[in-house]
Amino acid sequence: MMDELRELYQEVILDHGKNPRNLRHPDDANREARGENPMCGDKFTVYLKVNDQKVVEDVAFEGRGCAISTASASMMTEVVKGKTAEEATALFHTFHDLCTKDDHEHCDHGPVDEEAMEKLMVLSGVRQFPVRVKCATLAWHAMNAALTGEAKASSE
Repeated sequence: MMDELRELYQEVILDHGKNPRNLRHPDDANREARGENPMCGDKFTVYLKVNDQKVVEDVAFEGRGCAISTASASMMTEVVKGKTAEEATALFHTFHDLCTKDDHEHCDHGPVDEEAMEKLMVLSGVRQFPVRVKCATLAWHAMNAALTGEAKASSE
């Protein structure tokens, strides 16, 4: 089973890394934040369009990074679009726990889209490589910073 999960992980990372979704700068974005990982040089700017009801109508990113950070940013844009700011924040915290904690299932950050988390589960393998956690979470930190009105994000 572990070999199957590892193979799926590699396929998803390669697919999103080579063909990232929502790699663009939307003209109507009303929130943005830049994330940088000085350890490896990954740099992303995440753009959000959040409406008056606090729903993320659009999410995209620009920048460059390794396959893991690019794939994670791409996947993030797919699962955050259409969520409320509260739901996106809960996804951020739950995803961060998925990447950093062995016992992540017992963390409660509010209601989380289980289907989205199932898709993101393939990135949980970074937990075994602590230096790669920052790669996987960089765009997520930027997205969360954009939601809270901060211009810069840290993957710390």
